[in-house]
Amino acid sequence: MPNESVIDTSRLGRKRAARSVLKGRQADLRALAEVQALLGDSPRRRDLLIEFLHRIQDAHGCIAAAHIVALAQELHLAMTEVYEVATFYHHFDVVKEGEPTPPPITVRVCETLSCQMAGADALLSELSRLDGGKLRVLGAPCIGRCEHAPAAVVGRNPIDRASAQKIAAAVEAGRIEAEPPACIDFAEYRRAGGYRTLQACIAGERTVDSVLAELENSALRGLGGAGFPAGRKWRIVRAEAAPRLMAVNIDEGEPGTFKDRYYLERDPHRFLEGMLIAAWAVGIEAIYIYLRDEYAGCRAILTRELDALASDPPCPLPKIELRRGAGAYICGEESAMIESIEGKRGMPRLRPPYVAQVGLFGRPTLEHNMETLYWVREILERGADWFARQGRHGRKGLRSFSVSGRVEKPGVHLAPAGITARELIAEYCGGMLPGHEFYAYLPGGASGGILPASLGDVPLDFDTLQPHGCFIGSAAVIILSQHDRARDAALNLMRFFADESCGQCTPCRVGTEKAVGLMARKRWDEALLKDLSQAMADASICGLGQAAPNPIACVFKYFPQELDN
Repeated sequence: MPNESVIDTSRLGRKRAARSVLKGRQADLRALAEVQALLGDSPRRRDLLIEFLHRIQDAHGCIAAAHIVALAQELHLAMTEVYEVATFYHHFDVVKEGEPTPPPITVRVCETLSCQMAGADALLSELSRLDGGKLRVLGAPCIGRCEHAPAAVVGRNPIDRASAQKIAAAVEAGRIEAEPPACIDFAEYRRAGGYRTLQACIAGERTVDSVLAELENSALRGLGGAGFPAGRKWRIVRAEAAPRLMAVNIDEGEPGTFKDRYYLERDPHRFLEGMLIAAWAVGIEAIYIYLRDEYAGCRAILTRELDALASDPPCPLPKIELRRGAGAYICGEESAMIESIEGKRGMPRLRPPYVAQVGLFGRPTLEHNMETLYWVREILERGADWFARQGRHGRKGLRSFSVSGRVEKPGVHLAPAGITARELIAEYCGGMLPGHEFYAYLPGGASGGILPASLGDVPLDFDTLQPHGCFIGSAAVIILSQHDRARDAALNLMRFFADESCGQCTPCRVGTEKAVGLMARKRWDEALLKDLSQAMADASICGLGQAAPNPIACVFKYFPQELDN
């Protein structure tokens, strides 16, 4: 212990003088003014961080270091908090001091499986010769336009069945904004009887118990991939203490999936009415709609139609906020989406607790895929029996199959649950393309596994594919022909998973990268890949790492002949 006689007590009891400047890096006044102008009178809340980053990105084409400092000051956050969020998402271009800003136009070419099969690699190679000063060309993960493969985006303007000529023409004309397609708007929807079912619920013509019973009897399950019974989920969240929130997941980043976009571009209010019925039944205080950033046209539609709904509401409405994703497949996972809505990196949470108990902002949260809510009004008006009897091969309900690949008519096909891949191709997709024979298929997008044509008669539904090492997920069906190889498809998918891993857990972050290297070799090391797959499946935090090995297992099980070539 020090001798008390040598302790200087002269400063005890004095107040520390105020600093003449703030501690740490100071915001550039010009950048601060620019940020303040972009934020306007918006509340300076942490959960709006990603929305504010979008404003800066949209206005300046990138996010400069000075803007990060200024935004951190405005939100009273540490610069590292803003920086780590901005650098987590693909669609934010963070430019460090001294680095050049990106060209004014970015062209993203989808290089995931359906687009690769349609010639995306050659398109990327051809585009690399275009003027690099005016634009940059990037390979991108699935952009949700698989039926129009190869697909690209010029700025925010999607280019279907893209070619170098189409893209060059769009760049030259400055067509970089998405044109929202024509859809059933608010006025037309109301004229056709829209929102009457919601009004009947509010008026007491339908009880909560009767609505819940109708949903349960219909066998409607979550159509985002998990397949949890919708009626049961409503009961679980309704039993939790108020206030309760709702988070609607429209971040359909699963390669091969585009059904949510399809319905939003045609009949958005059918979804919105189902959403509001769910909010009434569960007692929801506020709704957050999370839409993937790739869907700029859908964002324009929802912004316009939500404004119209609020201007002439059919009944009192809860607070509704439309939130914009920023390019992160992982945010399709419910807890990662919730983290993103809160203005954070989209990293999945450890569970329990589950989001139904502790979800958005720590409150009980009803999380739903958009298409699940889309069917609520139809089921209530036409009855649970109508929906349940639509199935085939002993299954119940309808499924919106996003079909792409080697078929004549790719697209969203509404078909009975339990239909087989062979029936789907023949009855809905116009058969295979000329010169192509049915060889293999992915029943549930990138993570749902790969099956051979010899198993093309397995009913496509929840619980029917698991015995074969696969699952239906969001019903994204990709058809391969004899001109394709399952091992090449599996490598493409693993590259996607490696690129989209959030990096939170080592089994997924390192495992996907290691798997890509092993799968790129001429001969696969079966023992090593199986050990790696087991570690990923057992120890990854969320479904990305747990399901990423599925294509590997399917290649070993069903396509061993490809491993010898």
